[in-house]
Amino acid sequence: MRVLLMSGLGPANLNSGYLSGSLLDRVRGPQATRVLELAGKPDLDVNQLAFDKGGRRYALLRPRPDSVPHLTSVTLTSILASSGHEFERVPLEEVWTSQVRPPSGDIDVVLLSSTFIWNDGIVATALDWIAKHVPDTPVVMGGQYTNLKFMPVMRDHPEVFAVVRGDAEESLPRLLDAMQAGAPLDGIPNLVWRDGPRIRINAVEYVDLERFPSPTVAGSAPIVPFESMRGCPFDCKFCSFPAASPKWRYKSAEKIVHDWAAYGRHNDAKMISAMDSTFTVPPTRMRRLLELLPDAETPPWEGFSRANTINSPELVENLTRSRCRQLHIGFESMNDETLKRMSKRVSVKQNRRAGELLSQSDIGYYVFFIVGYPGETPEAFADTSDFLVDEYVGHFALSKFSITDETMPLWQDREELQIVSHDPTDPTAAWSHIGMDSAEATRLQKETLDRVRHGSETAVLHLWQHAFQHWLMPHRDRLTNIRAEKCVERMVMAPVDYPDAGQAAAVVNGELDKLHALGIERADDSRTLCREAI
Repeated sequence: MRVLLMSGLGPANLNSGYLSGSLLDRVRGPQATRVLELAGKPDLDVNQLAFDKGGRRYALLRPRPDSVPHLTSVTLTSILASSGHEFERVPLEEVWTSQVRPPSGDIDVVLLSSTFIWNDGIVATALDWIAKHVPDTPVVMGGQYTNLKFMPVMRDHPEVFAVVRGDAEESLPRLLDAMQAGAPLDGIPNLVWRDGPRIRINAVEYVDLERFPSPTVAGSAPIVPFESMRGCPFDCKFCSFPAASPKWRYKSAEKIVHDWAAYGRHNDAKMISAMDSTFTVPPTRMRRLLELLPDAETPPWEGFSRANTINSPELVENLTRSRCRQLHIGFESMNDETLKRMSKRVSVKQNRRAGELLSQSDIGYYVFFIVGYPGETPEAFADTSDFLVDEYVGHFALSKFSITDETMPLWQDREELQIVSHDPTDPTAAWSHIGMDSAEATRLQKETLDRVRHGSETAVLHLWQHAFQHWLMPHRDRLTNIRAEKCVERMVMAPVDYPDAGQAAAVVNGELDKLHALGIERADDSRTLCREAI
């Protein structure tokens, strides 16, 4: 049986419009062109910015050498390869952009991952592509969306033959073998399937993560995504993940160290990216990991953490010794009432403490904030906005609240908070609640990002940097890198920030002077610059 695996990211970036009109916009607009002309640098390109290191001249903006492979794709390809099923993969990103090439040869079944799908319209788009390019082929779905919506999908899309809900390690190979042999499906766990006109729902079983082998990765893999748990012990109301995987299970510290060492040996991994929603829990496992990792032959790692985990200088020092390179943390808000409404189970004091401790360390960190959570007023959000401008040090992201799913736990507060959405399945749809509406949240988001750019010397929006090596100057300290990124951001956003082209031109030249003081200058010919990773 030959399988077509369709997996990858979803079709949208909700923050993508912020750089429109800037010097980083792919198409340079008339305002940006006029600004550069008045600055006396009509051909200025940010790719010309450069610095010297070790007798060589490096571009400041060097492409990121390696991206993190999708955990879902790595897991599914490992399942198919280890079970001996022939398969071809189609990245879903190419489906959304109509760039994908149809599969070669005959396909017996299509496996469609819904991990990065959030509404029925996206499901329909993928199924339409399958109907056009792989017609009359049974479709098996699985992943986050269908874990929650398996019955609506089966009801509304007759081309979907089955859904594997939850763990697929044992169920998926058994399903494929049974389909090939024409054998009964009623004994396969985690399966929802069509039995003639009926939809059958088999019992749910959970894989023992400690016993079951972790995914294998073929060949060299500079960055290996890693899953150390399934489910989540927390109940944040903006997240429906626990409902899709209700049983929380996790691998032991010993298994994690064993797996990471194997990826280092067999795949020459230079980084492990722990993709769990919160890798630093449970605390007993984290303490054991921090005992084992310093002496283990494992690659450096990054992962997601809760703020209250980062609670002492000793903990941060142990993270450093364990070769932790970066943490992603959801502060979400700096208002205790808003955090309580979110059921975040952290406090403003704990958020502030984590930020202070990490800012004094060598660990990179990236903190997430939300504007417009149900019940939040503009006055309450001002606590977050002021914190970013006046106190925060490091990289951050500020996202406008969006409703991605009608199963989000926040709907429990619908009447109290007067939550209304024009379309609960569309994250771009307008919404409102007792605190504000989506238009107000959009305004506050932009105002805050602009305030931080102009009013803070230590907080920097992490948006355009995703495409480039982190840090931009790895041989320099954190604050020097932040200053460089702040200068670049102020310079590229000048055509957007200042309607007066002459004023914007003066800002461009002023920021170039500040970059010069940091050892960064404009090269005459960007083609001569070294662009490999440092």
